This record gives sequence, C-alpha cells and structure tokens, in this order.
Amino acid sequence: MTGTVVTFYSYKGGVGRSFALANVAVLLARWGYRVLAIDWDLEAPGLHHYFAPVLPKAPDGGVVDLAYDFLAGASEPAERAIRLGIEDGAVALLAAGRQDETYTRRVQGIDWDDLYEHKFATFLERCRAEWTASYDFVLIDSRTGISDIGGICTAHLPDRLAVVFTANQQSVDGAVNMARLADLARDRLPYDRAVHLVLPILSRLDNRVEYERAESWQRRCAETVAPLFSNWLAQSVPEDVMLRHLTLPYVSYWSFGEQLPVLEERAPSADQISFALETVASVIAQQFDRTDLLADNRDAYVASARTQERAYELDLLVSSPRSVLDTATEFIDELGALGVRAHRALSGAPGFLDRKTDTARHLCLIVDKEVSRWQVTEADRFLRHTLDADGDRRLFCVLTRDTDRERLPGFLRNLRHLHLDTGVRTRQVAQQLHELLTDAPQGRADSTGTALREAAAALRNVPGEVAHRGRWALIEQTVRDMTVALDDGDLALFRDLTVDLEQLNEVRGNSDRFVAPDGLRSRIGALIERLDRRINVYPK
Repeated sequence: MTGTVVTFYSYKGGVGRSFALANVAVLLARWGYRVLAIDWDLEAPGLHHYFAPVLPKAPDGGVVDLAYDFLAGASEPAERAIRLGIEDGAVALLAAGRQDETYTRRVQGIDWDDLYEHKFATFLERCRAEWTASYDFVLIDSRTGISDIGGICTAHLPDRLAVVFTANQQSVDGAVNMARLADLARDRLPYDRAVHLVLPILSRLDNRVEYERAESWQRRCAETVAPLFSNWLAQSVPEDVMLRHLTLPYVSYWSFGEQLPVLEERAPSADQISFALETVASVIAQQFDRTDLLADNRDAYVASARTQERAYELDLLVSSPRSVLDTATEFIDELGALGVRAHRALSGAPGFLDRKTDTARHLCLIVDKEVSRWQVTEADRFLRHTLDADGDRRLFCVLTRDTDRERLPGFLRNLRHLHLDTGVRTRQVAQQLHELLTDAPQGRADSTGTALREAAAALRNVPGEVAHRGRWALIEQTVRDMTVALDDGDLALFRDLTVDLEQLNEVRGNSDRFVAPDGLRSRIGALIERLDRRINVYPK
C-alpha cells in the first residue's frame, strides 16, 4: 500500500505550521507509521530546528539539491533524508538543504518555471513514487503565501492538505482561498489526482484569558472554513464541533524556541497542547475518516489511530495500593516466572498519571478493601483507550479477603474476579491469571461490535406501549444510563444495561396501555444512530 502525502500550508507566517507538522510527525511515528518530513519552505527553513535534539548530524543536503541533481542530469532522486533519533518511532527528515554560506545563493539560483519547462514535473513524480513506497506518511512543510514553490506543495505533490491559520480574517480567508486555487491548479495537471481533502487547523487560539472573544472567533472561523469539510466530514458532525477538535490552543510555555511538546507530554490532559496535537494526528492517521466516532468519543478515536503499533513493552500492568505492596511484588514475581512481562503501577504515587499511557496490553487491579480513587482513574483511562482499539486488551481484578465485592464500582463488579483469600497462595492466583491471558482470544461474539449490535437491537425493540406507566420511567432511565456508559467507555456496564433493557421490553398482559413519554423516542433514535455509526466499524 502506498503512502499518503500531506502538505501543511499557511497563508501567513508565524501561525505554528512547522510546529504542528513536526509534532504530528513524531506522534505518527510513535504509533507505528513510517514518516518522512520534508522542509519545502526554502526561503525560511525551520524543521531542522524543531528536530535538532534528535538529529544525529546536520543535514548535508535536501530539497534544493533535488533541483540541482535534476539539472545535472540525474534520473532518480539521491537519498538525502536523515533518520531521526526517536526511540519509539521511525521519522526521517529531508531538510531544505545544507545550511551554509552558499545556501541563499543556491535557492535564489533556481528558476522553477524553467525547471518545469524541462520536465522537472516528471522527475518529481519519481521522487513522489519513491517516497510513498518507503513511507506511510510524507508530510511537506510548504512556503507561505502564493508562490511557485507553494504550487508544487499544494497542487502537484499532495494527496491531502492541512491548512493552518490563526484567528484573524486575513489568515483564514487566505487559507480557504489557497485550497480553492490548489484544486483549480490540480485540474490542469497531467497526473491523476483526486480532489483535495483539506484539514483546517485553527492554531494559537488563546481562550484562557479572552474567553468570549475566543468563542466569537471560533464560530467565525468555523463558518469561513465550513466548505473545506464538505467532502469528508460525517454529515452528523457539525463543522464547529469538528473545528474545536482541530484547534491548537496557545500555551505560552511552548511559544519560546522550537520545541516538541509531544516528547514531554506523553499522557496529556485536555488542557495541554499535545492533547490537541494527538487529535490532529489521529485524523491524518485515519485518512480523515470515521469523524463521527471522533465527535462521540475523542479518546477512543485517538486510541484506534494508535493501533497501527501493536507492540507493547509489557503484557500486564499491576495496579495496587500501598497496603498490599508486598503482595503485589510477589504476584508480579510469580507472573514473571510464568513468562508474563508484568510491572507494578503504584496507584497514588506522584506522577503516575503522567506515565506513558499504553505501556502494557492489559491492566490488573489488586483491590484491598475498596478501590482507591487513583485506581478508578487508572482503570477509566485504560478503558477509554481500549474501547474501539485493540479487541484483545482486557481489565482484570484481584480481590483481597477484606474486599466486599458489592462495594465495587459497577464496571468492576461485573468482571470475573480472582481472589487472594485465606489459604490461597499468590502463586495460585498468578497461575489463574496466566491461564486467562494465554486462553485463545475471545471470539467476535463477545467483541465490542457484538455488544453494540445487541444494544441497538434492544433499543429498536422498545415497545410502543407498556402495561404500567412506571415501566416507562425505568426504560427512560436505562436509556440515559446506556448513553452515559457509552460516553464513558464502560463496556461492561453498557452490556449489563442492554440486558436490563431487554427484560424491560418484555410486554406483560394487562388491559391498560401507556405510550412512551415525550422525548424518549427521540433519545432512543439518537442513541441508535450513534451505535449504528460505530457498528459500521466492526465486521460481523
């Protein structure tokens, strides 16, 4: 399968275009994609500054040399990309060129119109074919404004455009106009290129101080860029909702120098810039598709983009409170003896929420008396990143003898529990868990897709009339709870509520009949629509 070429363009400079590209490149690589970043902003190259901490050496050539190689008679592009030193991903940089005293003269010496007169376009097609054969994503940093180089980057080379703009009319109008001009120029190319899919990215929006003005400009920008969504955004998703997901906030800390926050913010919270960068990278990774899922559950959408990389450092992360620290250590040692790569996550330890999110395929909670709020948070994060991602990721729960099962939260109460009780040795529980881990993967009948289909069927089977008015109150509450469980990614509770609804749907004989209260049918219909969109993701 050939790779995808995405050009990052901005009509004005200083909007954070290179910043967005560099960070998205690192995220895509971390998720298992092979990425080539190309600095085609020849008049003001900057990607090498962002990647400086991970560049093994200064670039000794780049895009400028493509032109001079062609003029020298080369039929194929020379290899000039540099592999970056990123531990958990494959990113290469094709810089603008060697940054020495000759660089400016060499850039100014290129006549792009003359190059195209001499079939440079054919040479670029060979370059493009080689890049897309070697990489999953080729991200091009384009020159600002309207220029010959801009035409190469926006019309000739890309499959997709990412237009970056700030909250001022000149910036957003220029971005929208360039997308239109790029499609017109594309129509005149002798190459088979589909109509652009254009990703609008509102950058550097400061909504922390001037909240009302930021909201006003957010709406204004959404109205202006709405046409850019027309050929890829799911019809059920409003343009302003999508643009909010594609908004990079202004964070003063990251406004100094050229930095890669995604290297530091490994598990970002919603108010951190890496959170927004993850969303943008996810849309690109998913080829601008499944945006209805993004609108429903952003965390699940990002998690599904990450599933390109299925290698985990650990098989199991064991979360335990300090009260059973020794027991947890012994448990992990026993698992290790059975060949399970396990490590302890000390719930409540300072900084545990900043830990890299997906280090382990599975999570095991050791609960002593009651679940700590830290363990609830950790389990919630795990479930949110698991829903619609890897189907074989599982949550396990080990209870000490002082733990009352009935006091557990619903999403844990319905799991199959292992017990560290009197007379039960840690080795026995480790063996039981090992057997669960090494069992054949659960069939599709027990998959997320099946759970969604069963829920949709139960909702469609809600009767038109019931024999007791009070039953409608129960049905209405169950539908509300199902919606909340879906939002929270609590699949175990969602399944239980589906069973409850199926039982409530059973019509019992009675001469009286009561119709559904106002608004319930519309709520049921809205939930069915959400489920149907997700069901389309899963094969039967």
